[in-house]
Amino acid sequence: MTTKTHKIGRRLLKLIEYGGLVIITIATLIAGTQEIMTMVAAGRVTLADLLLLFIYLEVVAMVAVYLESGKLPVRMPLYIAIVALARYLALDIKNIESWEIIAVSSAILILTVSVFMIRFGKYRYPYPEGDHELDRGPARKPVRENSDHSIK
Repeated sequence: MTTKTHKIGRRLLKLIEYGGLVIITIATLIAGTQEIMTMVAAGRVTLADLLLLFIYLEVVAMVAVYLESGKLPVRMPLYIAIVALARYLALDIKNIESWEIIAVSSAILILTVSVFMIRFGKYRYPYPEGDHELDRGPARKPVRENSDHSIK
C-alpha cells in the first residue's frame, strides 16, 4: 500500500474513532439526564442512583482522557466495572443467593487487585513519556548517516 493510502486510512479511522467517542458521550449524557429526571420525579435519591451517576461520570471522564492524551488507561474500565458490580450488590442484595454475593465480591476483589497491579507496574516500570508505539514491539534506534555517508 502506498503512503497516500495509509494517510487516508489513518484519517478515516480517526474520524470513525472520534465519531464513536461523540456518540458514547452523547448517549452517556442522555442516560445521566434521564436518571436525574427519574430521581427528581421520585423525590428521592438512593445509593444505587448515585452509583449509576458515578458510572456515567467515569465513562465521560474516560472519553475525555482518551481525547486529551490519545491513550486509554486500562484502569478506567476496571473502575467502571468495580462500581457497576458494587451497584449490582447494592440493588439486589435481598434477591440474590449467597453464592452470587460471594462470586460478585470475589470479582470486585480480583478487579481491585488488578488495578493495584497495574498501578504498581506503571510506578515500578514506567513507560517513556509520549511513547505511543508500545504495541509495535521493541523500539529501534533511528539510522543516521555520517558526513562521509556511512551508516552509523
